[in-house]
Amino acid sequence: MVKRKEASYVIKSVNKALDLLEQFKGDRDELGVTELSQRLNLHKNNVFRLLATLETKGYIEQNKATEKYRLGLKSLELGQTFIKQLGLVRPVKPFLKEIVEECDEMAYLGTIRQNSVLCLDVEEANQMVKVANRVGWRLPIHCTAIGKAQIAYATEEELEKLSILENMERFTPNTIVDKAEFIKHIKEVAKRGYALDNEEYNLGVRCVGVPLRDYTGRVVGGISVSGPSFRMTDELLKEKIIPVVKDAGEKASKRLGFGA
Repeated sequence: MVKRKEASYVIKSVNKALDLLEQFKGDRDELGVTELSQRLNLHKNNVFRLLATLETKGYIEQNKATEKYRLGLKSLELGQTFIKQLGLVRPVKPFLKEIVEECDEMAYLGTIRQNSVLCLDVEEANQMVKVANRVGWRLPIHCTAIGKAQIAYATEEELEKLSILENMERFTPNTIVDKAEFIKHIKEVAKRGYALDNEEYNLGVRCVGVPLRDYTGRVVGGISVSGPSFRMTDELLKEKIIPVVKDAGEKASKRLGFGA
C-alpha cells in the first residue's frame, strides 16, 4: 500500500484557525480583523468567520470597548493543562518558595521547548523593584541563566537540533553571540553547576540558574532567581544567593527522582 504524504491529512480550515491563534503569541494582547487579515494573508470575511468560530468555543473573545480580539479562557485552560502534564510545577513549587524566602527575590521554573525557555511557574517576592516575567512567557536560551543552566549539559547532537548556536541575538553589550565563546562558556557552567546572567538579557538585571534532573539523570528543566543588579551584588551572589539556588535545585531534582 502506498503511504500517503503527511500533508494530505491536513485540514486547511483547522490549519488556518491554528495559524490565527498563533498570532496572539508574544506581547500583543489584542488584534483587530484588519491586522489579522494582513498577517495571515486572508480575506477579512474569512478571518471574521474563523474568529466567530473560535469565539463560540471560547478560545477567542472580543473586547467590546476596542472591538479587537484576544485569547479566551479556553486557551488559558489548555495552556494550564499542558503545564500540569509536564509534571514539574507541583513538585518544584515548594523550592521556588524556599528561594524567595531566603533571597527575597523572584524565582522561576522553566523548561526548554522549541528553541526557547518556556516559563512554567513564577514565585513573587515582596520587593517594590522586581523583574517581571509571567507564566507562558518564552525566554531566549543563550543569554538567560535558566536557559544556559539547561543547555550546558546538552550533547552536540542536541545543540544542533535546537539550532541556537546559529542564531544568537544580541540583547545587551554583555550578550555572548560568538559560537566558540558560547560553547566555552557553557562548559564552565556545567563544571560549576550553575549559570549566571550578568545583564546579558536585560541591562540592570542579574540572574542565577541551575538545572533540574529527573530519575533518569536527564535535565528536564531549570530554576532561577532574578533581581536588579544593584541588589544582586557579587558579594551577595557568592555568599548567599548561589548556595541557596544550588541547594534548592538539588533538593528539587531529588524530589523528581534524581539519584534514587
